[in-house]
Amino acid sequence: MIMSKDLDGGITRNGEGFEGVEWNILGQRYFPKADCASSFSFEANSEPGQFVPVHIHPTQDEFILVQEGQLELKLDGKWTTAKVGDLVRMPRGVPHGYFNKSDKPARALFWVSPAGMLPDLFRTLHNMTDVDAVVKASAAHEVDFLPPDANA
Repeated sequence: MIMSKDLDGGITRNGEGFEGVEWNILGQRYFPKADCASSFSFEANSEPGQFVPVHIHPTQDEFILVQEGQLELKLDGKWTTAKVGDLVRMPRGVPHGYFNKSDKPARALFWVSPAGMLPDLFRTLHNMTDVDAVVKASAAHEVDFLPPDANA
């Protein structure tokens, strides 16, 4: 994917990533939708039982628009459910994680502002399988995972 400071105009089609890119991040399918200095957006597809553990973006605000299914979220220590059409707002510095605890797939549009190092992180994480290496790479890209007990 070409990194640009300015937003390229156009359409990223449903079920596709920008410039045809698709990432496998610990079994979840991610499709980058747009990338510029001020914002980075991506679609995440989560099968039942998949999740992203509680973590913090110290330099980015993050949003989730649920498009299919539902997600259970732990946001600032509290559990909540986001359903189709709901917008989740996660301010920078606030611990959050999402979990597909249902028996159906979930699909959501995520975006962060500013883009920061997240596009580079996803390129790095593509097809990685070692969770400890994922956590270490994430910390090097300004995403800090909390200890596993934060997911309870």
